[in-house]
Amino acid sequence: MHRQSEVARLLGLGGDVRLDTVSSDALRGNPLGDPAERPVIVYLPDGYDASVQRRYPAIYVLHGYTGDVRALIATRPWETNVLQWADRLMRRKRMPQALVVLVDGFTRLGGSQYVDSIHNGDYATYVVRDVIGHVDRSYGTIASEGGRAVVGKSSGGFGAMHLVLEHPGTFAAFASHSGDAYFRYAHLMAFPVVHRTLEAHAFDIESFVKFFEEKHKRSPAEYTTMEMLAYAAAYSPRSAKAFDLDLPFDSATGELREDVFDRWLAFDPALRISRSRAELERLRLRYLDCGRKDEYHLDIGSRAVAARIRDLGLDVRHEEFDDDHRNVAYRYEVSLPALANVLDRE
Repeated sequence: MHRQSEVARLLGLGGDVRLDTVSSDALRGNPLGDPAERPVIVYLPDGYDASVQRRYPAIYVLHGYTGDVRALIATRPWETNVLQWADRLMRRKRMPQALVVLVDGFTRLGGSQYVDSIHNGDYATYVVRDVIGHVDRSYGTIASEGGRAVVGKSSGGFGAMHLVLEHPGTFAAFASHSGDAYFRYAHLMAFPVVHRTLEAHAFDIESFVKFFEEKHKRSPAEYTTMEMLAYAAAYSPRSAKAFDLDLPFDSATGELREDVFDRWLAFDPALRISRSRAELERLRLRYLDCGRKDEYHLDIGSRAVAARIRDLGLDVRHEEFDDDHRNVAYRYEVSLPALANVLDRE
């Protein structure tokens, strides 16, 4: 095996880490000008040798809003990131060996939700075609549905659910940690904040985005506004022109625009699940968890998704824990072994 990378040594891993670049036609020429060349980080378990014909399952990890692959490998004292969890669990024989692939879904507005959008680019296609295609060509993977799982937190948890529903046959299992769901509770209360913030910019979205980018420190209201603009870019773009978005409220009065919000709800896992039995039935594991103190009420969203899966006559692993939305990477200690144990292996 080649010499261990500096990143792997810095993280204290027994396995290794590769930093690759994927060139994606699905993202090329997107209206926001975000790069079509994206970093992909691949964790290789201890003993992985490219010259040996052993094949491994792969777990794909999606970051949350404002995240990227760098955020997924960031370290802090007393905390453990997803690669460190995977490495620790494999070395202690608490999960089978697997590749762990970190996917970049960042946009100028802070995140893509991993959906295909005329405004952002086709991020779902980028994941299932370009990223997976690169990993399967470059590494010793079990290159089939049974050899893949997807997991994410927050917007990444939403992305995991979206991808298994939108692209059945790609993954055999998903795990969602505090994933976006039941938008009526998760997003509605933010709309008045966004209305007031954009009103100060005459509802000129491009002007607000440039203002946001140039500031040294942003207020909570400004972060909330940027987040909702990212969701609008994913769920309710008006055209393939940058910043041309349909907002889910009336700019004059602030009242909810039901027609636009209905377009958001079409992506809501809590509503989609009931129409998706065939896509869910083929999965070997459906995993959801959330903290009972989640600031965005996503514990209710998680409960709603789990209840609707059970209504379809399917099993779901649903857990709640005593925490809020932030700094819950320790839940990977539960989800990673659960995913790895249902995947194919040699």
